[in-house]
Amino acid sequence: MNQLIDPNNDSQQQGGLLAQASSSREMEEVKGQIFMAKQFPRNVFQAEQRILDNCKRESLAKVAVYQYPRGGQKVEGPSIRLAEVLAQNWGNLAFGVKELEQREGESVAMAYAWDLETNVRQEKTFTVKHSMKAKGSIKKLTDPRDIYEKVANDGARRVRACILGVIPGDIVEKALNQCNETLRGNGDKPLKDRVNSALKAFKEKYRVTQEMIEERFGYNAEAFTEYDYVELIKIFNSLKDGMSKVNDWFSKDNKKTAESGLVKEFNSEKKEDKPSQNTDEKAATSNGTDTETKQ
Repeated sequence: MNQLIDPNNDSQQQGGLLAQASSSREMEEVKGQIFMAKQFPRNVFQAEQRILDNCKRESLAKVAVYQYPRGGQKVEGPSIRLAEVLAQNWGNLAFGVKELEQREGESVAMAYAWDLETNVRQEKTFTVKHSMKAKGSIKKLTDPRDIYEKVANDGARRVRACILGVIPGDIVEKALNQCNETLRGNGDKPLKDRVNSALKAFKEKYRVTQEMIEERFGYNAEAFTEYDYVELIKIFNSLKDGMSKVNDWFSKDNKKTAESGLVKEFNSEKKEDKPSQNTDEKAATSNGTDTETKQ
């Protein structure tokens, strides 16, 4: 007896088999990771020392801490870059972003962090629209590469939150303090040169001028201290990580209107000259009138 084969049903079965095989492979990989974590458990003291040693690097300390305003106060925390360093040096920790489903115009993704030793897991599921704002208008994303980058960028902050939910808070606090100490104790360049570099970076990347920064701090950049420099770096990191916007920190409407001493001196001299010129004109007029009268 002949049997008819449904090609659609056959393709569905093949798809189901592939999904099952992929799931089994992932399960085996997870089992292998857990087995290795149990065989080589972390040394907490060594992991902490590795983290603090990394925080002594100036290049990391500059991008490790961010700030953003909330409710009239400044909120401070570890940036995405510091969270990655924490996870890498803590050890036996799996973290990242997975795209679970891609629908028309949007993707469903999951950010996660999983301590393979203690089985403590943090995950956040979120939806990413395939669009972005560019030059005041909404641009639809169709290139797979653009979609991938959009999912990765939106997932980065959620991965940071997951990592910080797994690693002990006291370790995170020590890392933040070490980064601040590294920035304050940096002796490679004079403070003036570091401040000038920061001002240049603000202007080139966010169009924030020196006058806007001085308006924010309340005094000239020449008077900035190490503490002010650290605060400036934190604001820059906050803008870079997307935790805040330029308008949260600086007002583009307020411009520095203070005139230089030369301009003030020129204006004052100009005002002083005007009365003398009027007096001379009056004297000349009166002389002319007297002469006409005598004639």
